[in-house]
Amino acid sequence: MKRIFNQETINKIGEKIKVAGWINNRRVHGKILFIDLRDMSGIIQVVFNEKNQEPYNAAQELKSEWVVEIIGTIQKRPTGMINSEIKTGEVELQAEDIKILAKSEQLPFDIQELKVSLPTLLDYRPLVVKNQKIKAIFKIEEEIINSFRRTLQKLQFTEFQAPVIVPANAEGGAAVFHIDYYDYDAYLTQSPQLYKQIMLNCFERVFTVNKVFRAEPSVTTRHLAEYTSLDMEMAFIDSWEDTMEVAETVIRNMLSDVKNNCSEELKTLGVVLPQLNDKLPRLKMREAQEIIFKRTKRDNRKEPDLEPEDEKEICLFAKEKYNSELIFITHYPTKKRPFYTYPDPKDPEHTLSFDILCRGLEITTGGQRINDYTKLISNIKKWGSDPRDFEYYLQAFKYGMPPEGGFAMGLERIVKQIIGLENIREANAFPRDMERIDERLSLLQPKKKTAKTKTKKKTKKIKK
Repeated sequence: MKRIFNQETINKIGEKIKVAGWINNRRVHGKILFIDLRDMSGIIQVVFNEKNQEPYNAAQELKSEWVVEIIGTIQKRPTGMINSEIKTGEVELQAEDIKILAKSEQLPFDIQELKVSLPTLLDYRPLVVKNQKIKAIFKIEEEIINSFRRTLQKLQFTEFQAPVIVPANAEGGAAVFHIDYYDYDAYLTQSPQLYKQIMLNCFERVFTVNKVFRAEPSVTTRHLAEYTSLDMEMAFIDSWEDTMEVAETVIRNMLSDVKNNCSEELKTLGVVLPQLNDKLPRLKMREAQEIIFKRTKRDNRKEPDLEPEDEKEICLFAKEKYNSELIFITHYPTKKRPFYTYPDPKDPEHTLSFDILCRGLEITTGGQRINDYTKLISNIKKWGSDPRDFEYYLQAFKYGMPPEGGFAMGLERIVKQIIGLENIREANAFPRDMERIDERLSLLQPKKKTAKTKTKKKTKKIKK
């Protein structure tokens, strides 16, 4: 007999079927034993009656998280026993045979209530993924990725796969992970930016879902060493605002798709999605700083970026004035943005760039890029890098690049903000930061470095 999923049983009344899953809980009422059996589709109630002596006796030893296979007949639940909280709440399975597939050791804590600290939750991630709220987080995350793809594909974007091992640092700065690459120097990518721009020469509109890495020596609720970046780049733009329009479309579709396709998960988590107006409000960064100063008397007007408390304050302002929990902040200082960011012709000290803030946190960064070969070389030098390290990338511009722009969205930040999680690590199934690679680094013994060869290794730069 072929196994079916629990959710399919609602259409099998009177039929003999086979299900399999984990014991969610076990209850005894007189001479009747009930278990809630959990599989990927949900929970079904299974009834063991002493009239079926063999499965009834076998069920006496069942414990939480044991894995079992059960054959029985689907019946309607008695009047007054319907459970409207689950999809299979109008039926139950009368057990006729049971097979134990795997046993579980004593659980270290109640994984249904899951009242544990974040470090404990992450230490026991292989166990706590069984929890329905944890599962709901990552189901919503999947829908956000799918929505990103669907939206851009409808807009004639092509997906490509960007590398994570790179020879140069696209973003500038020191927050990169150096790796030993066949005795050469290489890095884990901070961004697929350079490769997005290269691929415009064949597809004009491209996107990628990429792992990126930031070696920032900080442990905050908003930073990860490895995260997923949803990246888009488009050529032949008429204005830098074209990229903003696409970004807003993507965000709106994400929220709509999560609402329509993850209603059960939103209910499980008790989530209210962010409010949106007909059009996301837009403010220049300096305008936002002035508003923040007037509202709080906190003076960060000379800072080159919004401080975390500023991002929260301007989002409160947007909600109060525009009934929107998302807002565009534009025209960041040129010195704060990467070398490829296009300066505003009317104000070269600021850029044609933007961030999208959601409920107090930046979730998207983008803008127009410099497409002039000579200007890029000049900027690379100005940003303290050597153009020779970017010769491979610069080919895309040396031989003709149209006006273009794009953006990047931090997947875990989007999930964190729309669900209302306290820490970004909750939005990543297997978070990496300066204190953790699955296990807490403080609990591991430092490993001794071993030479690959008897001779001293020579470190070289990768030749383009």
